[in-house]
Amino acid sequence: MIDKTIKEEYDVIIVGGGITGAGTARDCARRGMKVLLVEKNDFTNGATGRNHGLLHSGARYAVTDQESAQECIKENMTLRRVARHCVEETDGLFITLPEDSLDYQKTFVEACTKAGIRADIISPEEARRIEPAVNPSLIGAVRVPDASIDPFRLTTANIIDAKRHGAEVRTYVEVVGFIIENGVMKGVKLRDNRTGEQSEAHSRLVINAAGIWGQPVAQMAGVKINMFPAKGTLLIFGHRVNHMVINRCRKPANGDILVPDDAVCVIGTTSTRVPFDQIDDMRATPDEVELMIREGMNLAPSLATTRIIRAYAGVRPLVASDDDPSGRSISRGIVLLDHEKRDGLKGFATITGGKMMTYRLMAEKAADLACQKLGIDKKCDTAVVPLPGSEETDGEIKAEMRDDIYSDLVASTSRIAEIGRHGTFTKEIPHDTIEDRALVCECEEVSAGEVKFAVDKLHVHNLINLRRRTRIGMGTCQAELCACRASCVLCQVGNNKPEKELADLASFMQERWKGMQPVAWGDTLKENQLTLKIYQELCGLNA
Repeated sequence: MIDKTIKEEYDVIIVGGGITGAGTARDCARRGMKVLLVEKNDFTNGATGRNHGLLHSGARYAVTDQESAQECIKENMTLRRVARHCVEETDGLFITLPEDSLDYQKTFVEACTKAGIRADIISPEEARRIEPAVNPSLIGAVRVPDASIDPFRLTTANIIDAKRHGAEVRTYVEVVGFIIENGVMKGVKLRDNRTGEQSEAHSRLVINAAGIWGQPVAQMAGVKINMFPAKGTLLIFGHRVNHMVINRCRKPANGDILVPDDAVCVIGTTSTRVPFDQIDDMRATPDEVELMIREGMNLAPSLATTRIIRAYAGVRPLVASDDDPSGRSISRGIVLLDHEKRDGLKGFATITGGKMMTYRLMAEKAADLACQKLGIDKKCDTAVVPLPGSEETDGEIKAEMRDDIYSDLVASTSRIAEIGRHGTFTKEIPHDTIEDRALVCECEEVSAGEVKFAVDKLHVHNLINLRRRTRIGMGTCQAELCACRASCVLCQVGNNKPEKELADLASFMQERWKGMQPVAWGDTLKENQLTLKIYQELCGLNA
Protein backbone atom coordinates (compact mmCIF):
# COMPACT_ATOMS: atom_id res chain seq x y z
CA MET A 1 0.00 0.00 0.00
CA ILE A 2 1.31 3.44 -0.99
CA ASP A 3 0.96 5.96 1.85
CA LYS A 4 1.82 8.97 -0.26
CA THR A 5 3.20 10.13 -3.58
CA ILE A 6 5.91 12.75 -3.76
CA LYS A 7 4.14 15.30 -5.95
CA GLU A 8 7.22 16.95 -7.41
CA GLU A 9 8.64 15.35 -10.54
CA TYR A 10 12.40 15.08 -10.71
CA ASP A 11 14.62 15.16 -13.75
CA VAL A 12 16.78 12.38 -12.31
CA ILE A 13 16.39 9.90 -9.44
CA ILE A 14 19.68 8.30 -8.40
CA VAL A 15 19.63 4.97 -6.56
CA GLY A 16 22.61 4.45 -4.24
CA GLY A 17 24.46 6.62 -1.73
CA GLY A 18 28.01 5.40 -2.22
CA ILE A 19 30.66 7.57 -3.85
CA THR A 20 29.37 6.91 -7.39
CA GLY A 21 25.80 7.90 -6.51
CA ALA A 22 26.96 10.92 -4.53
CA GLY A 23 29.25 12.05 -7.35
CA THR A 24 26.50 11.57 -9.93
CA ALA A 25 24.06 13.57 -7.81
CA ARG A 26 26.61 16.39 -7.54
CA ASP A 27 27.35 16.45 -11.27
CA CYS A 28 23.69 16.32 -12.32
CA ALA A 29 22.69 19.00 -9.80
CA ARG A 30 25.52 21.29 -10.91
CA ARG A 31 24.21 21.02 -14.48
CA GLY A 32 20.81 22.29 -13.38
CA MET A 33 18.88 19.04 -13.07
CA LYS A 34 16.30 18.50 -10.36
CA VAL A 35 17.78 15.52 -8.48
CA LEU A 36 16.59 13.04 -5.87
CA LEU A 37 19.12 10.60 -4.38
CA VAL A 38 17.87 7.66 -2.32
CA GLU A 39 19.98 5.27 -0.23
CA LYS A 40 18.52 2.30 1.66
CA ASN A 41 21.03 2.63 4.53
CA ASP A 42 23.61 5.32 5.26
CA PHE A 43 26.05 6.91 2.82
CA THR A 44 29.17 4.75 2.19
CA ASN A 45 27.44 1.66 3.57
CA GLY A 46 28.76 -0.56 0.77
CA ALA A 47 32.10 -0.86 -1.02
CA THR A 48 32.82 2.87 -0.63
CA GLY A 49 33.23 2.46 3.12
CA ARG A 50 35.05 -0.88 2.90
CA ASN A 51 38.26 -0.33 0.96
CA HIS A 52 41.82 0.61 1.89
CA GLY A 53 41.54 4.29 0.99
CA LEU A 54 44.22 4.19 -1.71
CA LEU A 55 44.37 7.02 -4.22
CA HIS A 56 45.84 4.89 -7.00
CA SER A 57 48.44 6.41 -9.27
CA GLY A 58 47.36 3.79 -11.79
CA ALA A 59 50.73 2.06 -11.49
CA ARG A 60 49.12 -1.12 -10.15
CA TYR A 61 47.22 -1.52 -13.44
CA ALA A 62 49.88 -0.25 -15.85
CA VAL A 63 51.13 -3.66 -17.00
CA THR A 64 47.76 -5.40 -17.26
CA ASP A 65 45.25 -2.62 -18.08
CA GLN A 66 46.58 0.54 -19.74
CA GLU A 67 43.13 2.14 -20.03
CA SER A 68 42.49 1.83 -16.29
CA ALA A 69 46.01 3.07 -15.51
CA GLN A 70 45.49 6.19 -17.63
CA GLU A 71 42.09 6.87 -16.04
CA CYS A 72 43.61 6.49 -12.58
CA ILE A 73 46.53 8.89 -13.04
CA LYS A 74 44.25 11.51 -14.58
CA GLU A 75 41.74 11.27 -11.74
CA ASN A 76 44.56 11.09 -9.17
CA MET A 77 45.81 14.52 -10.26
CA THR A 78 42.26 15.88 -10.44
CA LEU A 79 41.30 14.78 -6.92
CA ARG A 80 44.49 16.26 -5.46
CA ARG A 81 43.19 19.62 -6.72
CA VAL A 82 39.45 19.44 -6.10
CA ALA A 83 39.35 17.20 -2.99
CA ARG A 84 42.51 18.25 -1.20
CA HIS A 85 40.99 17.97 2.29
CA CYS A 86 40.27 14.28 1.59
CA VAL A 87 43.76 13.46 0.26
CA GLU A 88 47.07 12.90 2.03
CA GLU A 89 49.95 13.15 -0.43
CA THR A 90 52.11 10.26 0.77
CA ASP A 91 53.67 9.02 -2.50
CA GLY A 92 54.15 5.29 -2.92
CA LEU A 93 56.80 2.61 -3.37
CA PHE A 94 56.65 -0.53 -5.49
CA ILE A 95 59.23 -2.85 -4.01
CA THR A 96 60.93 -5.92 -5.44
CA LEU A 97 61.88 -8.61 -2.93
CA PRO A 98 64.53 -11.33 -3.39
CA GLU A 99 61.89 -13.88 -4.43
CA ASP A 100 60.57 -11.47 -7.11
CA SER A 101 62.10 -10.74 -10.50
CA LEU A 102 63.76 -7.43 -11.34
CA ASP A 103 62.74 -8.11 -14.96
CA TYR A 104 59.17 -7.30 -13.93
CA GLN A 105 60.36 -3.96 -12.52
CA LYS A 106 61.65 -2.99 -15.97
CA THR A 107 58.35 -3.98 -17.61
CA PHE A 108 56.47 -2.13 -14.86
CA VAL A 109 58.37 1.15 -15.33
CA GLU A 110 57.95 1.02 -19.11
CA ALA A 111 54.19 0.47 -18.74
CA CYS A 112 53.89 3.32 -16.22
CA THR A 113 55.77 5.68 -18.55
CA LYS A 114 53.48 4.71 -21.44
CA ALA A 115 50.42 5.50 -19.27
CA GLY A 116 51.81 8.88 -18.21
CA ILE A 117 52.59 7.83 -14.62
CA ARG A 118 55.75 9.08 -12.94
CA ALA A 119 57.81 6.01 -12.03
CA ASP A 120 61.29 6.71 -10.67
CA ILE A 121 63.64 3.81 -10.03
CA ILE A 122 65.46 4.40 -6.75
CA SER A 123 68.07 2.38 -4.91
CA PRO A 124 67.16 0.05 -2.03
CA GLU A 125 69.19 2.34 0.24
CA GLU A 126 67.14 5.37 -0.79
CA ALA A 127 63.90 3.41 -0.33
CA ARG A 128 64.92 2.48 3.22
CA ARG A 129 65.84 6.10 3.92
CA ILE A 130 62.52 7.61 2.81
CA GLU A 131 60.40 4.75 4.23
CA PRO A 132 62.08 3.18 7.29
CA ALA A 133 59.28 0.61 7.68
CA VAL A 134 59.93 -1.03 4.30
CA ASN A 135 61.29 -4.57 4.18
CA PRO A 136 65.08 -4.08 4.43
CA SER A 137 65.78 -7.07 2.20
CA LEU A 138 64.27 -5.38 -0.88
CA ILE A 139 66.41 -5.51 -4.04
CA GLY A 140 64.58 -2.86 -6.05
CA ALA A 141 62.17 0.05 -5.63
CA VAL A 142 60.13 2.40 -7.80
CA ARG A 143 58.61 5.62 -6.49
CA VAL A 144 55.15 6.55 -7.86
CA PRO A 145 52.50 9.23 -7.07
CA ASP A 146 50.20 7.06 -4.93
CA ALA A 147 48.40 8.74 -2.01
CA SER A 148 45.74 7.98 0.58
CA ILE A 149 42.19 9.30 0.44
CA ASP A 150 39.30 9.26 2.90
CA PRO A 151 36.20 7.84 1.16
CA PHE A 152 33.87 9.01 3.94
CA ARG A 153 34.93 12.67 3.65
CA LEU A 154 34.90 12.44 -0.13
CA THR A 155 31.34 11.13 -0.25
CA THR A 156 30.08 13.64 2.30
CA ALA A 157 31.62 16.55 0.36
CA ASN A 158 29.87 15.42 -2.84
CA ILE A 159 26.54 15.14 -1.01
CA ILE A 160 26.95 18.63 0.48
CA ASP A 161 27.63 20.16 -2.94
CA ALA A 162 24.72 18.29 -4.53
CA LYS A 163 22.41 19.70 -1.86
CA ARG A 164 23.82 23.20 -2.35
CA HIS A 165 22.70 22.94 -5.97
CA GLY A 166 19.19 21.84 -5.12
CA ALA A 167 19.44 18.06 -4.87
CA GLU A 168 17.20 16.28 -2.39
CA VAL A 169 18.88 13.47 -0.46
CA ARG A 170 17.05 10.76 1.51
CA THR A 171 18.89 8.09 3.51
CA TYR A 172 17.30 4.90 4.88
CA VAL A 173 14.87 5.00 1.96
CA GLU A 174 14.90 1.92 -0.26
CA VAL A 175 13.69 1.40 -3.82
CA VAL A 176 11.27 -1.54 -3.67
CA GLY A 177 9.87 -1.28 -7.19
CA PHE A 178 9.58 0.82 -10.32
CA ILE A 179 6.76 2.63 -12.07
CA ILE A 180 6.89 1.45 -15.70
CA GLU A 181 4.28 2.36 -18.31
CA ASN A 182 4.42 1.18 -21.93
CA GLY A 183 8.16 0.49 -21.84
CA VAL A 184 9.00 3.80 -20.14
CA MET A 185 10.27 4.11 -16.59
CA LYS A 186 8.28 6.84 -14.90
CA GLY A 187 9.62 6.66 -11.36
CA VAL A 188 10.30 4.56 -8.28
CA LYS A 189 8.39 2.95 -5.43
CA LEU A 190 10.04 3.69 -2.08
CA ARG A 191 9.98 2.42 1.49
CA ASP A 192 11.31 4.33 4.48
CA ASN A 193 13.32 1.68 6.33
CA ARG A 194 12.92 3.49 9.67
CA THR A 195 9.17 4.09 9.64
CA GLY A 196 7.90 1.55 7.09
CA GLU A 197 6.11 4.32 5.19
CA GLN A 198 5.79 3.73 1.45
CA SER A 199 5.73 6.35 -1.27
CA GLU A 200 6.28 7.01 -4.95
CA ALA A 201 8.51 9.50 -6.73
CA HIS A 202 8.41 10.31 -10.43
CA SER A 203 11.22 11.31 -12.77
CA ARG A 204 12.28 11.53 -16.38
CA LEU A 205 15.32 9.33 -15.79
CA VAL A 206 16.40 6.83 -13.11
CA ILE A 207 20.13 6.12 -12.69
CA ASN A 208 21.06 2.90 -10.94
CA ALA A 209 24.30 3.59 -9.00
CA ALA A 210 23.87 0.95 -6.31
CA GLY A 211 27.20 -0.87 -6.75
CA ILE A 212 26.91 -4.64 -6.37
CA TRP A 213 23.28 -4.13 -5.28
CA GLY A 214 22.71 -2.69 -8.76
CA GLN A 215 22.00 -6.17 -10.09
CA PRO A 216 18.94 -6.84 -7.87
CA VAL A 217 17.84 -3.23 -8.44
CA ALA A 218 17.94 -3.80 -12.21
CA GLN A 219 16.11 -7.12 -11.81
CA MET A 220 13.15 -5.29 -10.28
CA ALA A 221 12.91 -3.43 -13.61
CA GLY A 222 13.10 -6.67 -15.59
CA VAL A 223 16.69 -5.97 -16.69
CA LYS A 224 19.61 -8.39 -16.32
CA ILE A 225 23.17 -7.28 -15.59
CA ASN A 226 25.94 -9.89 -15.37
CA MET A 227 27.50 -8.83 -12.07
CA PHE A 228 29.79 -11.00 -9.99
CA PRO A 229 30.44 -10.06 -6.33
CA ALA A 230 34.15 -10.09 -5.45
CA LYS A 231 34.95 -10.04 -1.74
CA GLY A 232 37.97 -8.12 -0.52
CA THR A 233 39.28 -8.52 3.05
CA LEU A 234 41.50 -5.97 4.81
CA LEU A 235 43.18 -5.53 8.21
CA ILE A 236 43.66 -2.35 10.25
CA PHE A 237 46.76 -2.08 12.44
CA GLY A 238 46.76 -0.11 15.67
CA HIS A 239 49.17 2.60 14.62
CA ARG A 240 50.68 4.06 11.50
CA VAL A 241 53.70 1.89 10.69
CA ASN A 242 54.46 3.37 7.25
CA HIS A 243 54.44 6.94 5.94
CA MET A 244 54.26 6.02 2.24
CA VAL A 245 52.02 3.54 0.42
CA ILE A 246 54.00 0.30 0.00
CA ASN A 247 53.12 -2.02 -2.91
CA ARG A 248 54.69 -5.24 -4.14
CA CYS A 249 56.23 -4.88 -7.61
CA ARG A 250 54.70 -7.95 -9.21
CA LYS A 251 51.49 -8.88 -10.96
CA PRO A 252 48.56 -7.78 -8.70
CA ALA A 253 47.91 -10.37 -6.00
CA ASN A 254 46.43 -10.72 -2.51
CA GLY A 255 47.75 -8.61 0.35
CA ASP A 256 50.22 -6.54 -1.63
CA ILE A 257 49.21 -2.97 -0.67
CA LEU A 258 49.91 -1.30 2.69
CA VAL A 259 48.26 2.12 3.00
CA PRO A 260 48.86 4.73 5.73
CA ASP A 261 45.44 5.95 6.82
CA ASP A 262 45.24 8.78 9.34
CA ALA A 263 46.66 7.36 12.59
CA VAL A 264 46.56 3.70 11.48
CA CYS A 265 47.57 1.62 8.46
CA VAL A 266 45.59 -0.83 6.32
CA ILE A 267 46.76 -3.97 4.52
CA GLY A 268 44.77 -5.44 1.69
CA THR A 269 43.23 -6.99 -0.11
CA THR A 270 41.88 -10.36 -1.25
CA SER A 271 39.67 -11.02 -4.26
CA THR A 272 37.26 -13.93 -3.91
CA ARG A 273 34.00 -14.56 -5.73
CA VAL A 274 31.06 -14.88 -3.34
CA PRO A 275 27.34 -15.62 -3.91
CA PHE A 276 24.81 -12.80 -3.89
CA ASP A 277 23.12 -14.11 -0.75
CA GLN A 278 26.23 -13.18 1.25
CA ILE A 279 26.76 -9.57 0.12
CA ASP A 280 24.84 -8.02 3.03
CA ASP A 281 26.95 -9.71 5.70
CA MET A 282 30.60 -9.81 4.67
CA ARG A 283 32.98 -11.16 7.32
CA ALA A 284 36.71 -11.75 7.31
CA THR A 285 37.70 -15.41 7.75
CA PRO A 286 40.66 -16.75 9.80
CA ASP A 287 42.41 -17.89 6.60
CA GLU A 288 42.07 -14.44 5.07
CA VAL A 289 43.42 -12.79 8.23
CA GLU A 290 46.40 -15.16 8.27
CA LEU A 291 47.08 -14.42 4.59
CA MET A 292 46.98 -10.66 5.13
CA ILE A 293 49.38 -10.87 8.09
CA ARG A 294 51.83 -13.06 6.17
CA GLU A 295 51.82 -10.86 3.07
CA GLY A 296 51.90 -7.67 5.12
CA MET A 297 55.08 -8.78 6.92
CA ASN A 298 56.74 -9.08 3.50
CA LEU A 299 56.07 -5.39 2.90
CA ALA A 300 56.83 -4.10 6.41
CA PRO A 301 58.29 -6.66 8.87
CA SER A 302 57.29 -4.56 11.91
CA LEU A 303 53.67 -5.57 11.25
CA ALA A 304 54.58 -8.89 12.90
CA THR A 305 54.61 -7.14 16.28
CA THR A 306 51.98 -4.49 15.60
CA ARG A 307 48.56 -4.94 17.15
CA ILE A 308 45.71 -5.61 14.72
CA ILE A 309 42.59 -3.75 15.80
CA ARG A 310 40.11 -4.74 13.12
CA ALA A 311 39.35 -6.91 10.09
CA TYR A 312 36.67 -6.05 7.56
CA ALA A 313 35.49 -7.01 4.10
CA GLY A 314 33.73 -5.31 1.22
CA VAL A 315 32.26 -6.40 -2.12
CA ARG A 316 33.38 -5.06 -5.49
CA PRO A 317 30.88 -4.97 -8.38
CA LEU A 318 32.62 -6.82 -11.22
CA VAL A 319 30.74 -6.81 -14.52
CA ALA A 320 30.93 -9.33 -17.36
CA SER A 321 29.91 -8.68 -20.94
CA ASP A 322 26.37 -9.54 -21.98
CA ASP A 323 27.54 -12.54 -24.00
CA ASP A 324 29.56 -13.98 -21.10
CA PRO A 325 27.21 -15.37 -18.43
CA SER A 326 30.09 -17.35 -16.86
CA GLY A 327 32.01 -14.18 -15.98
CA ARG A 328 35.27 -15.23 -17.63
CA SER A 329 35.69 -11.82 -19.27
CA ILE A 330 35.26 -9.78 -16.09
CA SER A 331 35.87 -6.06 -16.44
CA ARG A 332 37.25 -3.73 -13.76
CA GLY A 333 36.57 -0.76 -16.01
CA ILE A 334 33.72 1.75 -16.00
CA VAL A 335 30.42 0.32 -17.27
CA LEU A 336 27.62 2.68 -18.34
CA LEU A 337 24.46 0.95 -19.55
CA ASP A 338 21.74 2.83 -21.44
CA HIS A 339 18.84 0.45 -20.90
CA GLU A 340 16.79 2.11 -23.64
CA LYS A 341 19.32 1.03 -26.27
CA ARG A 342 20.30 -2.21 -24.56
CA ASP A 343 16.96 -3.50 -23.23
CA GLY A 344 14.25 -1.33 -24.74
CA LEU A 345 13.42 0.29 -21.37
CA LYS A 346 13.35 4.05 -21.76
CA GLY A 347 14.24 6.29 -18.81
CA PHE A 348 16.64 3.88 -17.07
CA ALA A 349 20.44 3.71 -16.93
CA THR A 350 23.09 1.95 -14.82
CA ILE A 351 26.56 3.22 -13.89
CA THR A 352 28.79 0.59 -12.28
CA GLY A 353 32.21 -1.07 -12.26
CA GLY A 354 35.20 1.22 -12.03
CA LYS A 355 36.99 2.09 -8.81
CA MET A 356 36.42 4.49 -5.96
CA MET A 357 39.01 6.89 -7.28
CA THR A 358 37.46 7.04 -10.76
CA TYR A 359 34.06 7.91 -9.28
CA ARG A 360 34.18 11.48 -10.65
CA LEU A 361 34.75 10.24 -14.19
CA MET A 362 31.96 7.69 -13.76
CA ALA A 363 29.64 10.44 -12.55
CA GLU A 364 30.59 12.63 -15.50
CA LYS A 365 29.75 9.86 -17.95
CA ALA A 366 26.38 9.23 -16.25
CA ALA A 367 25.56 12.94 -16.16
CA ASP A 368 26.54 13.31 -19.83
CA LEU A 369 24.02 10.57 -20.67
CA ALA A 370 21.38 12.31 -18.54
CA CYS A 371 22.00 15.59 -20.39
CA GLN A 372 21.67 13.79 -23.71
CA LYS A 373 18.40 12.14 -22.65
CA LEU A 374 16.90 15.31 -21.17
CA GLY A 375 18.06 17.76 -23.83
CA ILE A 376 20.37 19.72 -21.51
CA ASP A 377 23.45 21.43 -22.94
CA LYS A 378 25.82 22.04 -20.05
CA LYS A 379 29.36 20.80 -19.63
CA CYS A 380 30.79 19.05 -16.58
CA ASP A 381 32.79 21.27 -14.21
CA THR A 382 33.56 18.83 -11.39
CA ALA A 383 37.18 18.41 -12.54
CA VAL A 384 37.92 22.08 -11.85
CA VAL A 385 35.55 23.25 -9.08
CA PRO A 386 36.78 22.29 -5.59
CA LEU A 387 34.52 20.23 -3.40
CA PRO A 388 33.11 21.89 -0.27
CA GLY A 389 35.87 21.81 2.33
CA SER A 390 38.66 21.97 -0.26
CA GLU A 391 38.37 25.62 -1.27
CA GLU A 392 41.57 26.44 0.66
CA THR A 393 44.73 24.56 1.61
CA ASP A 394 45.39 23.36 5.16
CA GLY A 395 48.04 26.05 5.47
CA GLU A 396 45.64 28.82 4.45
CA ILE A 397 42.97 27.58 6.88
CA LYS A 398 45.47 27.33 9.76
CA ALA A 399 46.72 30.84 9.04
CA GLU A 400 43.15 32.19 9.13
CA MET A 401 42.37 30.33 12.34
CA ARG A 402 45.73 30.92 14.04
CA ASP A 403 44.30 32.75 17.06
CA ASP A 404 41.55 30.15 17.45
CA ILE A 405 44.00 27.24 17.24
CA TYR A 406 46.65 28.54 19.61
CA SER A 407 44.45 30.29 22.18
CA ASP A 408 43.99 26.97 23.97
CA LEU A 409 47.00 24.65 23.68
CA VAL A 410 45.03 21.71 25.09
CA ALA A 411 42.38 22.02 22.37
CA SER A 412 44.78 23.03 19.56
CA THR A 413 45.52 19.46 18.43
CA SER A 414 41.83 18.62 18.09
CA ARG A 415 41.33 21.81 16.08
CA ILE A 416 44.12 20.77 13.74
CA ALA A 417 42.56 17.30 13.45
CA GLU A 418 39.24 18.95 12.53
CA ILE A 419 40.96 20.90 9.75
CA GLY A 420 42.31 17.61 8.41
CA ARG A 421 38.84 16.06 8.45
CA HIS A 422 36.65 18.96 7.36
CA GLY A 423 38.86 21.52 5.65
CA THR A 424 37.21 24.92 5.37
CA PHE A 425 34.13 23.63 7.24
CA THR A 426 36.20 23.72 10.43
CA LYS A 427 35.30 27.41 10.71
CA GLU A 428 31.70 26.34 11.32
CA ILE A 429 32.49 23.85 14.10
CA PRO A 430 31.53 25.26 17.55
CA HIS A 431 34.65 25.96 19.60
CA ASP A 432 33.82 28.89 21.86
CA THR A 433 32.86 27.15 25.08
CA ILE A 434 34.74 24.66 27.21
CA GLU A 435 31.89 22.21 26.59
CA ASP A 436 32.36 22.49 22.81
CA ARG A 437 36.10 21.96 23.13
CA ALA A 438 35.74 18.88 25.37
CA LEU A 439 37.01 15.70 23.72
CA VAL A 440 34.52 12.96 23.03
CA CYS A 441 37.08 10.66 21.34
CA GLU A 442 40.72 10.92 22.43
CA CYS A 443 42.09 8.51 19.81
CA GLU A 444 40.80 10.59 16.89
CA GLU A 445 40.56 13.90 18.80
CA VAL A 446 36.88 14.51 18.08
CA SER A 447 35.36 17.33 20.14
CA ALA A 448 31.78 17.76 21.31
CA GLY A 449 31.58 20.74 18.97
CA GLU A 450 32.45 18.52 16.01
CA VAL A 451 29.70 16.08 16.99
CA LYS A 452 27.22 18.98 17.10
CA PHE A 453 28.40 20.14 13.67
CA ALA A 454 28.00 16.64 12.23
CA VAL A 455 24.45 16.34 13.56
CA ASP A 456 23.54 19.76 12.20
CA LYS A 457 25.20 19.58 8.78
CA LEU A 458 26.21 16.02 7.82
CA HIS A 459 23.12 13.78 7.93
CA VAL A 460 23.93 12.17 11.29
CA HIS A 461 21.10 10.21 12.93
CA ASN A 462 23.00 7.57 14.88
CA LEU A 463 26.44 6.49 16.07
CA ILE A 464 27.36 4.64 12.87
CA ASN A 465 26.59 7.79 10.86
CA LEU A 466 28.73 9.75 13.31
CA ARG A 467 31.64 7.31 12.97
CA ARG A 468 31.63 7.71 9.20
CA ARG A 469 31.56 11.53 9.39
CA THR A 470 34.06 12.10 12.23
CA ARG A 471 36.06 8.84 12.79
CA ILE A 472 34.66 8.42 16.32
CA GLY A 473 35.32 4.84 17.42
CA MET A 474 37.82 4.15 14.60
CA GLY A 475 40.97 4.60 16.68
CA THR A 476 43.04 2.21 18.73
CA CYS A 477 40.45 1.56 21.46
CA GLN A 478 37.65 0.88 18.92
CA ALA A 479 35.03 2.93 20.83
CA GLU A 480 35.91 1.62 24.29
CA LEU A 481 35.10 4.94 25.98
CA CYS A 482 34.06 7.40 23.29
CA ALA A 483 30.90 5.60 22.16
CA CYS A 484 29.15 6.23 25.48
CA ARG A 485 30.16 9.90 25.45
CA ALA A 486 29.11 10.33 21.83
CA SER A 487 25.77 8.71 22.61
CA CYS A 488 25.19 11.27 25.39
CA VAL A 489 25.99 14.18 23.05
CA LEU A 490 23.69 12.75 20.36
CA CYS A 491 20.92 12.44 22.94
CA GLN A 492 21.34 16.13 23.83
CA VAL A 493 21.80 17.74 20.42
CA GLY A 494 19.68 15.31 18.42
CA ASN A 495 16.74 15.47 20.82
CA ASN A 496 16.66 11.67 20.91
CA LYS A 497 15.06 9.70 23.70
CA PRO A 498 17.50 7.96 26.08
CA GLU A 499 15.92 4.59 25.33
CA LYS A 500 16.62 5.04 21.62
CA GLU A 501 20.21 6.08 22.28
CA LEU A 502 20.82 3.06 24.51
CA ALA A 503 19.59 0.75 21.75
CA ASP A 504 21.75 2.61 19.23
CA LEU A 505 24.77 2.31 21.54
CA ALA A 506 24.29 -1.45 21.88
CA SER A 507 23.99 -1.81 18.10
CA PHE A 508 27.10 0.29 17.56
CA MET A 509 29.20 -1.74 19.98
CA GLN A 510 28.01 -4.94 18.30
CA GLU A 511 29.14 -3.52 14.95
CA ARG A 512 32.57 -2.74 16.46
CA TRP A 513 32.80 -6.32 17.79
CA LYS A 514 32.04 -7.77 14.35
CA GLY A 515 35.33 -6.33 13.06
CA MET A 516 37.34 -7.22 16.17
CA GLN A 517 36.17 -10.83 16.46
CA PRO A 518 38.33 -12.21 13.58
CA VAL A 519 41.47 -10.76 15.23
CA ALA A 520 40.47 -11.31 18.87
CA TRP A 521 43.71 -12.51 20.41
CA GLY A 522 46.42 -10.92 22.55
CA ASP A 523 45.97 -7.22 23.28
CA THR A 524 42.92 -6.93 21.02
CA LEU A 525 41.09 -9.60 23.04
CA LYS A 526 42.13 -7.96 26.32
CA GLU A 527 40.83 -4.61 25.05
CA ASN A 528 37.54 -6.18 24.08
CA GLN A 529 37.15 -7.85 27.47
CA LEU A 530 37.65 -4.46 29.12
CA THR A 531 35.06 -2.93 26.79
CA LEU A 532 32.66 -5.74 27.67
CA LYS A 533 33.12 -4.98 31.37
CA ILE A 534 32.48 -1.28 30.84
CA TYR A 535 29.34 -1.59 28.73
CA GLN A 536 27.70 -4.68 30.16
CA GLU A 537 28.54 -4.39 33.84
CA LEU A 538 28.88 -0.62 34.33
CA CYS A 539 26.49 0.69 31.68
CA GLY A 540 24.08 -2.24 31.85
CA LEU A 541 23.87 -2.89 28.10
CA ASN A 542 22.40 -6.30 27.25
CA ALA A 543 22.17 -7.02 30.99
